[in-house]
Amino acid sequence: MPNTKSVLLVDDSKFARLLVKAFISSNFANWEIDEAEDGAKALEMVDAKTYDYMLVDFNMPGMDGIELGEKLRSRFPGAVIALLTANIQQEIQNKAENLGLDFIAKPPTEDKIRDYIMSREATR
Repeated sequence: MPNTKSVLLVDDSKFARLLVKAFISSNFANWEIDEAEDGAKALEMVDAKTYDYMLVDFNMPGMDGIELGEKLRSRFPGAVIALLTANIQQEIQNKAENLGLDFIAKPPTEDKIRDYIMSREATR
């Protein structure tokens, strides 16, 4: 039986979602990958489905990634949630860390995304 996991990508950039989705699909062929363009849509989607991984952009309209990450963390205390952002200010990284969110600096690369997921899989 294949090791199937589910991933929710939350980013207002369609290009960023497509890029990260391609990186994950090429390395983890049987994984299910869903996309949301903002925090409100992401919260709707987690009502209907449980995700193993949630990769969340910081800069989004309406609700930023820290606010969304805080809501997701309170609902899914054991989930793997990462803030994926070009905003690499230490303050943002500290906020993410305090919420128990991982931090992945943009731009996303195939190596960066694959290595992150493989490292998290090794500890699960």
